[in-house]
Amino acid sequence: MRLSKTGSAAAIAAALFVWAPDVAAQSPDLVKRGEYLFRAGICYSCHTDEKGGGKPLAGGLPLVSPFGTFYSPNITPDPETGIGRWSDADFARAMRQGLRPDGAHYFPAFPYTTYTKMSDADIAALKAYLFAQPPVRQPNRAHDLPPPFSWRFLQFGWKLLFFTQGAFKPDPAKSAEINRGAYLVEALAHCGECHTPRNPLGGLDRKKWLAGTPDGPEGERAPNITPDKETGVGSWSAGDLIEAMKTGTKPDYDNLQGTMYSAISHGLKYLSEDDLKAIAAYLKDVPAVANKVPARKPKG
Repeated sequence: MRLSKTGSAAAIAAALFVWAPDVAAQSPDLVKRGEYLFRAGICYSCHTDEKGGGKPLAGGLPLVSPFGTFYSPNITPDPETGIGRWSDADFARAMRQGLRPDGAHYFPAFPYTTYTKMSDADIAALKAYLFAQPPVRQPNRAHDLPPPFSWRFLQFGWKLLFFTQGAFKPDPAKSAEINRGAYLVEALAHCGECHTPRNPLGGLDRKKWLAGTPDGPEGERAPNITPDKETGVGSWSAGDLIEAMKTGTKPDYDNLQGTMYSAISHGLKYLSEDDLKAIAAYLKDVPAVANKVPARKPKG
């Protein structure tokens, strides 16, 4: 079938309309903004198996949990083994709803429960940055989970119990600085996913928000970061909190280790002074919870 000049022009325009969002997504300013969000989201630390010699963002990092071991996926733009074929809508759906492009549910080891609070603009910018990175061909590794935790279809019920979809809403009773800190902690850095205890089904215990857990990421102890003076960081000044996020140094001059050090070295230390101050202001403002977190008992 032949098209007239008018029809050809219309077809080209239609094609450009569909293609335009991804072209715009690669603009230098948007990619630069996405890089900042990538740092704030601690994405590198979770999706790069540094200990195993993995390439950046190619996945394969083992995430040990009480339910089994999850392996982070490849989020490079490789079209076969990464997210290179994902549309803007696919990416937004994963972040907002915890759904794969094929409609299957993600396990909440991927913190979509937090990322759902991100703004549309920030989700678009993050995708732009990821798609500007070198593609790496590396198949994803299957999770090592016993049944029933390996049954993906059960995530539908889990979401009904523990997942609330929706963008972040500022608290009008709080300052702009505290609200900015809340967005960074609750939507981007997903601090609560690591520092909040979970119930037997893996849902966050909201009554102990940020109060720490012995079952943190990769099986590490995640300390209480509420302003409780005995068991949390209540004795820390805002400056102490900022210094810890920038350098990993605690007020007693000891150093933060493990996954937190990785989160700092690949993420938090790149944040602006204003954003670090906002996070500190938020952490000083959240309810103090008395919760002494024991060291996790070794297995066996």
